[in-house]
Amino acid sequence: MNIAITGASKGIGRAIAEIFAAEGHHLFLCARKEASLYQAMETLQKKYPAAIIKAKPFDLSRPAEAKAFGTWCLEYGVPDVLINNAGVFEPGAVHNEPEGLLESQIAANLYSAYHVTRTVLPWMMEKRAGHIFNICSIASLHAYPNGGAYSISKFALHGFSKNLREELKPFGIKVTAVHPGAVMTDSWGGFDNSKKRIMEAADIAKMVYAAAQLSPQACVEDILIRPLLGDL
Repeated sequence: MNIAITGASKGIGRAIAEIFAAEGHHLFLCARKEASLYQAMETLQKKYPAAIIKAKPFDLSRPAEAKAFGTWCLEYGVPDVLINNAGVFEPGAVHNEPEGLLESQIAANLYSAYHVTRTVLPWMMEKRAGHIFNICSIASLHAYPNGGAYSISKFALHGFSKNLREELKPFGIKVTAVHPGAVMTDSWGGFDNSKKRIMEAADIAKMVYAAAQLSPQACVEDILIRPLLGDL
């Protein structure tokens, strides 16, 4: 299968890339930072030689580049699975977060998925098959202190997912919104997870992969996964 993954150089995106690479799929990866993206590609290719892995840097917060990534993927084939994972976490409260934070969070966390998806959808709809995963957040479902623009953008991504799900039912295309709680990624910086208080990126990847393996008539609409002891 052709698997397109955004934000694939680290964290959840990298873990999802690894689980699909391990099964020998064709991967099309993007991230903003060229060096870390190509390093991830080379590492995965050496570890999983049966997989075909291509990568190209794009800043998906810019509509033109989001569209360019979708077009680049289509040069090699229609994605069977599109994983909209690219995003940025910036904490803040609505009343005092920096001017422009909402706009930048919406651009990175919502518009990126919107424009990539719109670029590849005509071909997926013609094929009448495919699966779109939007990596949302627990912040898409529950407001929390200091969530601010980030939470707003993730609520919007969930809304996008729900609308897309209804639109694409007649075309045989699945849409899954993924809502992870705390995951050990760069967003948690130097957090000491020696006691396994929060989840691993591989946990999310396993759930995404499992949902992608179901029969054509089955669709996991939402994946909600949180640390055993709850969110921090």
